Amino acid sequence: MKPKVISNVSCVKSKSFIHLFAYVSVSFLIMRKAVAEAKRGIKKGLAPFGAAIVKNGEVVTTAHNMVRSTNDPTAHAEIVAIRRACKKLKTFELEHCSIYSTCEPCLMCLSACFWANIREIVFGASVEDAKNHGIRQIDVDYKKAKELFGGFFVITPGVLKDECVALFEEWKKR
Repeated sequence: MKPKVISNVSCVKSKSFIHLFAYVSVSFLIMRKAVAEAKRGIKKGLAPFGAAIVKNGEVVTTAHNMVRSTNDPTAHAEIVAIRRACKKLKTFELEHCSIYSTCEPCLMCLSACFWANIREIVFGASVEDAKNHGIRQIDVDYKKAKELFGGFFVITPGVLKDECVALFEEWKKR
């Protein structure tokens, strides 16, 4: 039997330990895919960010940051993943999808999630973590972003945070 991604909303409503455990376990597995994708990018000399898009418990696609390799400042991992998922699913509406990102999405990436109708966002490292490692960031954290987007998103911060922050250290060593 394939594991199902149980959204934060259902975990909160059911308050079931089993559902919460299943959600956390699956979230860790998916985030590890995003981390692995970020590491692939780092090996290519690219920025230390990875993302995965999931629908109905299945990983649709993964991506890493491609800004430098494409000379496209919009080619953040989340944007690349959204483009690939839209192409693969043959729709610009990614409702019922979740995005997992190794770092808190910037405003551009949050806007892309909004327009793609991705309501659930899971991330590891925070904007503050990235800034502390010398990575330029827009100083808007997920709490401010939730306000800006009128509560549209369900956001889970800090999933595998230590592994995600370690990506910044790995990137600095290159």
